[in-house]
Amino acid sequence: MGAKFNLDFYSGEDFYSDGDIEDELLEIVKNQKNYHEVLLKDTRWAILYHLSPIRHNIINWYPFKKNSSCLEIGGGCGAITEALCNKLSSVKVVELSKRRATINYTRHKDYDNLEVIVGNLNDIIFNEKFDYITLNGVLEYAGAFTKTDNPYQDFLEQIKKYLKSNGKLIIAIENRYGLKYFAGALEDHTAKIFDGITGYENNNAVRTFGKVELEELLKNSGYINQEFFYPHPDYKMPLEIFSDNHLPNHHTQLAPSPNFDSEKYDLFDETKAFDGIIKNKQFPFFANSFLVVCGE
Repeated sequence: MGAKFNLDFYSGEDFYSDGDIEDELLEIVKNQKNYHEVLLKDTRWAILYHLSPIRHNIINWYPFKKNSSCLEIGGGCGAITEALCNKLSSVKVVELSKRRATINYTRHKDYDNLEVIVGNLNDIIFNEKFDYITLNGVLEYAGAFTKTDNPYQDFLEQIKKYLKSNGKLIIAIENRYGLKYFAGALEDHTAKIFDGITGYENNNAVRTFGKVELEELLKNSGYINQEFFYPHPDYKMPLEIFSDNHLPNHHTQLAPSPNFDSEKYDLFDETKAFDGIIKNKQFPFFANSFLVVCGE
């Protein structure tokens, strides 16, 4: 039977794109089942970002309930969709871009438990509520696609109505105070050095949050129960995932954040800096990314 591709809510216009490389990605997923050889030969960041199996690490360890459902908001080209399909009984993906959604569907068209829906979440009607909702690199853009005075809270409150009363929202997002930014990495979304640290001046379209800010935002949006995890070196290419119950200790040698898609200043040795941060019990504040599992 295979996956479903739903165009009922598509407006006819794509608002977000990585450019023509998405056409290349579509050809790759049409003709390849295993992307290992592609990744060995093609070093472009967009290829690695969308096709690397390392992307699955952010979610493939999580103990989802049996026979449960998931709404993946902003599924993109399907970096973690397969991991979700392998864990859950039903997965619905919402993606604003038809081209990206087509790549996702083509990659995973053999999954009977998958539906890829093209359209704006605000326009889509669901006849069900979900056990899980994922926002993998999505929340930071709420300022761009939710046109209200308080877009981040309003977006979180909106999607809460799609969640079962005992359901979980799973958010992966960068930390605006991640150590990599102090060490010279450009802000992931604006490509400006220290942009998040100094508060995203003159930018209302995208932003990330520090840990306390994110806790308060979630609490104010109705997500009282929160469990924080810390993907390292970040949530995009996570090699380790720590938690508040299992933080890195003084024996842990944390690798510096990689630089794939933009220049990076090398202001100091991140591994040595993390060592002191860990000894002073400040790792959660300086972790490069957060993974938050939250609910009522």
